[in-house]
Amino acid sequence: MKSLLLLTASGPLLILTSHESLHDQKLLEVLRHKGIGKFVAFEVPLSLARARYGGHFQAVESNLQETDDLRVLDFDGQRIFQLFRFDELGAPNLTEQS
Repeated sequence: MKSLLLLTASGPLLILTSHESLHDQKLLEVLRHKGIGKFVAFEVPLSLARARYGGHFQAVESNLQETDDLRVLDFDGQRIFQLFRFDELGAPNLTEQS
């Protein structure tokens, strides 16, 4: 499982996904289907996301099955930016799908 911070045209999203990589074509297709084709992504360490979101993380994680594509953990950009510092995140990954 991965936790990813996506900076999109409509704002930040923090997602949990069962996909092993942000480069997984199935994950990219799901995001594109949801209108997210261009974004900057940062991997968020699962332990850090779990610690910062507590019970909410556990509730979202318990609904994420191996066959599920993704779950949104948070869509409140102000809260996401308050909870995580850039130096806690992985390297930025730029994605632009046609």
